[in-house]
Amino acid sequence: MTDEPVVAVLGEPLLELSSDESLDRATGFALSFSGDALNAAAAVAAAGVRAELVSRVGEDEMAARLLAYARELGVGTDGVRRGPEPTGAYLVGADPDGRRDFVYLRSGSAAAAMRPDDLAGTATEYAAVLVTSGIAMASSSTMGATVLAAARQVHDRGGLVVHDPNFRRRLSTPEEARENLAALAPYLSLVVPSAPADTSALVDTADAATAIERMRGLGCRRVLVTCGSEGALMSDPDDGPPRHVPAVPAQEVVDSTGAGDVFLGTLAAGLARSPLDEDLIRRAHAAAALSLGARGGTGRLAGYDDVEALARRQA
Repeated sequence: MTDEPVVAVLGEPLLELSSDESLDRATGFALSFSGDALNAAAAVAAAGVRAELVSRVGEDEMAARLLAYARELGVGTDGVRRGPEPTGAYLVGADPDGRRDFVYLRSGSAAAAMRPDDLAGTATEYAAVLVTSGIAMASSSTMGATVLAAARQVHDRGGLVVHDPNFRRRLSTPEEARENLAALAPYLSLVVPSAPADTSALVDTADAATAIERMRGLGCRRVLVTCGSEGALMSDPDDGPPRHVPAVPAQEVVDSTGAGDVFLGTLAAGLARSPLDEDLIRRAHAAAALSLGARGGTGRLAGYDDVEALARRQA
């Protein structure tokens, strides 16, 4: 272990089967590797910060390829356990205008069998920042308990916990997602919901400012609401009015899959080195905008210099 900051990302990496057509018409699919945890961890690494994936995958050939791919992206995999269950997967149809439709094949997956004991010896024991998501919380009761245990562990030793609610109707109900957020809230340093998708399900509002108030009422200390092309609204740590940070326009839109994960990973990488501010949010916007230019969740991961250059042009 070195003195460099580490970001641990807890969640489920997935096999990705993608098509250029919508799923009701698609007949051919390309194989890749994605999932919100892998996308976010890869964005951390692309930002120049050490990333460690904490998860569980199968013992099959596809899992071996997935882990090799993660390492190629600069993501550490020492915290990924192996088990007899299948590696999770999903189908995605992505049209050129960025619309997406997902079908998940993850029920009974290796990651869904993850338990708090699997955290022993992983980067959750020393990471400066832990990244979690509502998708992981919704995967299974044992995975949800693992996320909660990791968040408590990192929080209690003074680390930061960054959470993306990432609500998916095919994985949980709004009521279940609200319960999960309320359980995590005491340990969260920053929660990053999207409006209106996450905020409508979790706190019954499409309005970003109202969502900030309601999430802070749940115990979330800091809230950053992403609003697509309208940018993001950041809660003020001194209880002042929320601050708006404009989005960085995309130069090209091929596929929006994983853009939110890239935003989150870039944000977490920055938080491992300095406090949250408008410059960091602008860099996260820039990284997400650049990621739209290629197919798949990790199709384009711009390096720090390219991201910084685009962010500065928009400042």
